[in-house]
Amino acid sequence: MTRTSDEFNRDEQMRRAAALPLHGLLAHWDELTKTQLAWVNTLIGWEEVERKQRGLERRLRAAHIGRFKALADFDWDWPTQCDKAAVSELMTLAFIKEATNIVLVGPNGVGKSTIAQNIVHHAVLQGHTALFVNAAQMLGDLAAQDGDNALRRRLRHYAHPQVLVIDEVGYLAYGTRHADLLFNIVNQRYETKPTIVTTNRPFTEWNEVFPNAACVVSIVDRLIHHSEIIVLEGESYRLREAKERAGRKIKTPKAKRSARSKPHDNEPASETRP
Repeated sequence: MTRTSDEFNRDEQMRRAAALPLHGLLAHWDELTKTQLAWVNTLIGWEEVERKQRGLERRLRAAHIGRFKALADFDWDWPTQCDKAAVSELMTLAFIKEATNIVLVGPNGVGKSTIAQNIVHHAVLQGHTALFVNAAQMLGDLAAQDGDNALRRRLRHYAHPQVLVIDEVGYLAYGTRHADLLFNIVNQRYETKPTIVTTNRPFTEWNEVFPNAACVVSIVDRLIHHSEIIVLEGESYRLREAKERAGRKIKTPKAKRSARSKPHDNEPASETRP
């Protein structure tokens, strides 16, 4: 028997109400008149929009992305090496479904963290959970946990998000305990959820980052097994911006002195203000 349009709309409304879930409304669903159902449809729409917005705000807070420059404003000509097409492909987020890790390798200030922040931000906007964390902060947090239960909870915290960014691996050296904790995180996410790593060290130098740690080879092996590795080269963009700001500060006083030295229209040319 073919359902009428009204029956289809009623069933669709029930499905949306159940998805929210509005249990009280569903319990009295059969009591609703056609006129009341029209109002309920508006009510459900309001609730869906509000919950979607609150969910987005909650995921953004949990991601800890911080301030960052949008890729639309990124100076792609500054790095001497950067595969823009590969970065654009990552923004499609196909790597999440495929559980493909991303490794951004390059010296300080070439845009590794900026690219990672843009990827995470886009993932959150598309409904995914994510976390952006500095390597030193994460490993220090895990190493400071007092007791096995507390450590397990924090390990779940870092292993849980659909996308995890571990920023700035390689800027500091860590002990064997820290290496073991990093292996635990990488291993829990291996082949199930993607991990994004930014580092200033090629993998051949990670033994210097985690000296005397037997698990370094295993960490690298799991990171690169299913991965997209993007190498960036160039000088620090932050250093360039600092030099430009310093240059503007030097020029500004000269310009002001020049303006003050010019006579006003209603004053003789020989007279100047101090």
